[in-house]
Amino acid sequence: MSKENTGITIPTSWRIKRYYLYAMVTIVALVLPWITVDGNHFFLLSFDKLKLHLAFVQFDMQELYLMPFLLMLLFLGIFGMTVLGGRVFCGWVCPQTVFRVIYRDLIETKLLGLRKRIKNKQQDPDMSKLENKVKKVVAILLWTALALIAGSNFMWYFVPPEDFFTYLGDFTNHWTLFGSVIGIAVFLIYDIVFLKEDFCIYVCPYSRIQSVLYDEHTVMALYNMHRGGNIYDENHNKMYTKQKDIQVNEPHAECTACESCVTVCPTHIDIRKGLQLECINCLECVDACTTVMGKLGKPSLITWSSDYEIVEQKGKTQFFRTKILAYMGLLVAIMIILAMMGSTKEHMLLNINKETRLYSVKHFDDGEFRVENAYEFLLQNTENEEMKFFFEIIPPKGMEGKITIEKPKGEFTAVPNMKKKEIVVLRTTEMLVDNDRKDTVIPITIRAYAVGHEDRVVVFRKSTFVFPRADIIKEK
Repeated sequence: MSKENTGITIPTSWRIKRYYLYAMVTIVALVLPWITVDGNHFFLLSFDKLKLHLAFVQFDMQELYLMPFLLMLLFLGIFGMTVLGGRVFCGWVCPQTVFRVIYRDLIETKLLGLRKRIKNKQQDPDMSKLENKVKKVVAILLWTALALIAGSNFMWYFVPPEDFFTYLGDFTNHWTLFGSVIGIAVFLIYDIVFLKEDFCIYVCPYSRIQSVLYDEHTVMALYNMHRGGNIYDENHNKMYTKQKDIQVNEPHAECTACESCVTVCPTHIDIRKGLQLECINCLECVDACTTVMGKLGKPSLITWSSDYEIVEQKGKTQFFRTKILAYMGLLVAIMIILAMMGSTKEHMLLNINKETRLYSVKHFDDGEFRVENAYEFLLQNTENEEMKFFFEIIPPKGMEGKITIEKPKGEFTAVPNMKKKEIVVLRTTEMLVDNDRKDTVIPITIRAYAVGHEDRVVVFRKSTFVFPRADIIKEK
């Protein structure tokens, strides 16, 4: 709830808004793998079954040409987000931050009281006390359980839940899955309990590239030194610790030197020093300053704004600038391409290989003949049900009905996700081409389809029918 203090409204804190977003993202991540439409998941990259599920559409591994576009969407989306809002991904979406909030703020602070206040992240618990040691063990055990759930949740996007629990019961044949879950859980325990925000500062490469992406309009948590006063010199050395000392040189300085913005920072920086790689744009410092200055009837000295507006004071932040529009354009273009390519998905896969022998010719006593071409069809049913398949020949104009299917004589069955090999023989008893000099390669189209699903499960493949030269046909 917002409240009034001497004419200044203190809005709902960014921290609470982040908590709501964390809860929503967590619920989506946990629930999404369980949702299926016609047996297909929203996203599943199954190395076990060699399948990619995307937006409840199933693709075979031979259709993994979609993956580069998904990766481009991911990275361009994060880069565009950085240009617009700094490390907003880190503070608002990144699993590392979400997990640290769950462990530090929920488990250690709220549930166990190991830490005194969420607003003081600089004061570590006194581990010389037996009570705190017990609480620490309990906190690690609780986080271990959550880490195992997180590891399992991650694997559900590679092994669907309907197979995951069955596989866990068969350790001998699926020890890799079991080891992956344990490995992820062990990493999360080390990362969240012991490495903590050092992962963001020293390990994560994202913090190293952000400075390349920033411009003067990038929105981030910024301290307004024009109002608050300069706490640090040009070499980032701290000059003042009390407001009265700041006001000796800058009488207008409003910073109270309470350092609430420092104690609340999860990455242990002082935002008043200026832009720092460690800042994850969680806006905890904005909340702290808003509360303190609000009680004095003044607006916050730390705001979510840009250098252009706060530091340089050139005017309002330009959100829809050329860089942002370019990222938006690229993202829209990639999504359109991805949608177009996804919409052309084939519901069966078919490879056609012609046998090494070009053709066979048989003559009959009555002067008739027949020419046969043999092919190897490798078909895969990518649907989730057993289907019957057949095909037809589409010859060039003027040859309709002259090339027929000799083998197979009728429909054949293909089970889901299994490749089926069929030897196909095409025959003609007609003089298709009268050429004494060379064999003639006749282009044909093969239309293969699932019987009863001809409009949906159908593919077209180009191939050839080789007709011998005239002197071979006329041999007796």
